[in-house]
Amino acid sequence: MKTSRIVLIIVVVILVILIFRGCKGYNNLVALREEVNREWANVENVYQRRADLIPNLVNTVKGYAEHEQETFTQVTEARSRATSVTIDAAEMTDADLRQFQEAQGEVTSALSRLLAIVENYPDLKANQNFLELQAQLEGTENRIAVERRNFNETATRYNSEIKKVPTVFFAGLLDFKERPYFEAEPGASEAPTVEF
Repeated sequence: MKTSRIVLIIVVVILVILIFRGCKGYNNLVALREEVNREWANVENVYQRRADLIPNLVNTVKGYAEHEQETFTQVTEARSRATSVTIDAAEMTDADLRQFQEAQGEVTSALSRLLAIVENYPDLKANQNFLELQAQLEGTENRIAVERRNFNETATRYNSEIKKVPTVFFAGLLDFKERPYFEAEPGASEAPTVEF
């Protein structure tokens, strides 16, 4: 009787330890998943900031270069496409992120063409509104790079955690899925040739 009681106590202690560790592991995964979701929201926030700056930039340049309507249209359409691509952070896939990056790449390309037009208008380059918008846009591009890096770092921590033993055994069962990463755009290794 005494031996069975000791065995029962040992089994109960082991079960309590396993349940405690399981809860701790689950809570850790939830916290990491929420960090990834937060970082994704930060990425969307800075891309939205860029989208909000674009109409002001276009209108400022329009005042100097009315005949460049095709470029203005391309910038506006690229902005519209980029803002229409939405991703649910909880269900994000590689394909979703690729689509998002392509849409944002179109905006970057259209903005580069718009800023190239500025070269033909020396008065515009001295316009205070344009200079402020250009500085805000440059700052936003830097913020985008920082937020993308932060997202990738957080996704790495999360993805690593769901692949570790013993977490890997229950992460899939509890719907903890791997998150994709931002990757460099094609041709990103070449320096841009935009001149100001």
